[in-house]
Amino acid sequence: MEKQTVHAFTGTAEQEAKLKEVIKEHHDQPGGLMPVLQGAQEIYGYLPIEVQQMIADGLNISLSEVYGVATFYSQFSLTPKGKNRISVCLGTACYVKGADKVLEAVEKKLGIKSGECTEDGLFSLDSTRCVGACGLAPVMLVNDEVYGKMTPEQVDGIIDKYAKAGDAQ
Repeated sequence: MEKQTVHAFTGTAEQEAKLKEVIKEHHDQPGGLMPVLQGAQEIYGYLPIEVQQMIADGLNISLSEVYGVATFYSQFSLTPKGKNRISVCLGTACYVKGADKVLEAVEKKLGIKSGECTEDGLFSLDSTRCVGACGLAPVMLVNDEVYGKMTPEQVDGIIDKYAKAGDAQ
């Protein structure tokens, strides 16, 4: 069985108050769940089960309905995102040029799988489909920085650069 990183929910009273305002604003609105979920993700950065339960309670709908919508749309995330968001393109051009090996190297370096966040919150990792930089395949993004013609051997140095910058703060 694979180890999965679990993060404790750390919402604040201020965030909860903001969420209650968003819920109140859209409570009686048809289709109000979508703007509430969008607002909640803006407030918390992701939609943990605790936030989904607050939304369900506030809108008088079932948790399963909230969860169903949150998992249907790719704009929503159920896991926290790191300070540095790493994305490895697995589109066709990148994949045939070895992006899967780059992704494996990132997973090994960080000790997490795609879709997860490191325990310290410094990095999150996602695989993505075509980022429109096929001429640079394989491509990895860290935040808004594009790294093209990636090899697994380059991964450690790039991640170390961001880890050092995180330590300096």
